[in-house]
Amino acid sequence: MARTLPRLPAALRIPGKREPAEPARSAPRLPAVLRRSRNRRRTDPAPARRRLPALSRRSREPAARPGSPAGRHALPLPVRLLAMLVAFACMVAFAVVLARLTLQPSPASVPLTHSNLHPGRSLNAYLQQGQFRDTVKQIGGNVLLGVPFGVLVPVLAPRARGVLRVLALTALVMLMVELAQGALVTGRAFDIDDVILNTGGALLGWLLLGRRLGRGVHRRVRQPAAE
Repeated sequence: MARTLPRLPAALRIPGKREPAEPARSAPRLPAVLRRSRNRRRTDPAPARRRLPALSRRSREPAARPGSPAGRHALPLPVRLLAMLVAFACMVAFAVVLARLTLQPSPASVPLTHSNLHPGRSLNAYLQQGQFRDTVKQIGGNVLLGVPFGVLVPVLAPRARGVLRVLALTALVMLMVELAQGALVTGRAFDIDDVILNTGGALLGWLLLGRRLGRGVHRRVRQPAAE
């Protein structure tokens, strides 16, 4: 077996003479555990998503829509019918009061009535007049006339209990009332600001009570899934 010669110190080396090359040293082999872990990192695909707990998965599932067949009403049918009947009776009573207040002739007011098609003109006149009591009566009265719409419509019409539909329905009804006033009633005139105030009253009633009543009467709950 051939012996490898020891390397000479730098001072004893002959210039220009090359020493015999040493055999290449092999890199130390890693333990089996480390080799397996490195091979898995190279060969395994992208890690799969971890499965969320059952509670988190249920919370991420979309809730059932009110019109979906999977949901049922939280209140029994007799209770919902009774609530809608009471709301209908209140709406009829309110319609009678509204007709007396808006469609009653006023011959003495003929010289003072003028149609208003410009939003804000009547409101400005109400605010600029000297008597505070008359200002509150005019503005507050028109706002109060719209409040019952915002409270009763979400109970009477489940599909129209959203705020936009309630406001649109109120504006449509009050617009028809104002047109009837201007065309048929003596001493009354069409005023677009009254429609705006009535619609604002409907929004106030919906925010204070209407949305809660509509949600409570027509609320749906999900049925448990059949195993």
